[in-house]
Amino acid sequence: MAALLRGKSGAITAGLVGYLFFVEFVSGILQGYYIPLIPDLARYLEIDDPDFNWFEAAQLLLSALVVPILAKLGDMVGHKKILLISTVLTAGASWWLVFAADFWSFLAAWALQGFYVVWLPLEVALIFDRGRATGRGASATRRAAGLLVVALEAGAIAGALGGARVFEAFGGNIPLTLSLPAIAVTAAFFVIWFGVPESQPVSGRRLDTIGFTLLTLSLLTITSGLAFLRINGPDAWWVYLVIVVGLALLYPFGRWVLGHPDPAIDLRVLRRPDMWPVQLVAGLFGISVLGAQAPLASFAGTPTEAGYGLGLDASDISTIIGVYLIGMIIGAGLFSATARRVPPRAQLIVATALVALGYLMFLPFHYSALQVIINMAVAGIGSGALVAALPAAAAAAAPLGQTGIATGLTNTTKTIGGSFASAVFAIVVVYVGTQSIVSTAGTYAGYLTVFAICGVSALIGMLLLAFVPKLAFRDPVAVDETAATEAAAEPTPDARA
Repeated sequence: MAALLRGKSGAITAGLVGYLFFVEFVSGILQGYYIPLIPDLARYLEIDDPDFNWFEAAQLLLSALVVPILAKLGDMVGHKKILLISTVLTAGASWWLVFAADFWSFLAAWALQGFYVVWLPLEVALIFDRGRATGRGASATRRAAGLLVVALEAGAIAGALGGARVFEAFGGNIPLTLSLPAIAVTAAFFVIWFGVPESQPVSGRRLDTIGFTLLTLSLLTITSGLAFLRINGPDAWWVYLVIVVGLALLYPFGRWVLGHPDPAIDLRVLRRPDMWPVQLVAGLFGISVLGAQAPLASFAGTPTEAGYGLGLDASDISTIIGVYLIGMIIGAGLFSATARRVPPRAQLIVATALVALGYLMFLPFHYSALQVIINMAVAGIGSGALVAALPAAAAAAAPLGQTGIATGLTNTTKTIGGSFASAVFAIVVVYVGTQSIVSTAGTYAGYLTVFAICGVSALIGMLLLAFVPKLAFRDPVAVDETAATEAAAEPTPDARA
């Protein structure tokens, strides 16, 4: 961090990144803390374990809806203001969880806690806007984004390791256990308030209410259909109708925003050659980073009597997940360390290639815990780099005043990709191939299909990035230097003669 720009007005300082580092560490705690508590939370709420899927579905749905709106508001009124508002909402929901003792109140609180998903896009937008004037904002933002993802994954590890231990230390008291993440989010609010400077919003902006209403209706319908598909299975014909209706609602949304002077999402910007591949890759990345979590865990826990699977208990499965998270930390750290020396387009291509390699390695190598750990480590390194690289690339490609919405869209498309994959994978592992002799296990062919889809989707993302212009996402200073070097290397007319 110390090497980041210091001492200039509008520069990306080590102090700024340090404050945001703490905020992302808290975000990681929220993502990891509750996972080992799920069985105990289900018993506390007197529900079945599978019913906990409703909480996850509700939070994913809320995140898909609110991120574009909050990101746009950040561009309009200042990213710090919206970061503070989202933190207040997250803190309020976290404290609500402490006192929620029934299914419906816990469901509402859990969903509202999902406001934290907008933190990273807003932070990246804030950092890029602050560093834009230096001419090196793009590379400095990539370095900072890598450090923030390191904090995110370190927090997730700390949360996953600490949740169960805190629960035991408090003698199984659920409200006391849930109070710690609420305290952490409350502390994050004051860190932002006192330590993070405001970005410079562009004046004269206004919120496209109709555009966001149409987009919200479409996303709400699509993600609801995907959630119902995962829960009700492929035989529920009506869920496909819900998804089709949601997709159809994108047409009036597109017609509206193309005719609006300050649209909710500027589709003309999304058509740019340095933007559309980034957003599509984010959606494809969501397939593996969000959608494959449950199939991977269930494959690792499948009894070996089925003829496949690893037969691991919860503790060993958490170790594999920990290796994956450590891989993500390494990947984010490498992305940050090489931000100045490696072209950003090359970083993105290498990261997607590692994700593809990691999941495709599952096809021949899935017979032992060591093989699975190696696969997950490779995929984790690529995933960690992508979590940092995608919003940073979107920020660099966005025009002035649209960094927030551009970075936020990478999160939204990733969430939609993950929701789609989660619904499809839940069906694939049950219906593809021959049913296992272990009635509770998925099919062998289904698991291999999941691994193949994750690997191929990353390969497609890598190919899409080949369409990105060579000098995309780079600092203006670096682009000018490259252009000058190439011009100097060209032979003069006399030399050609």
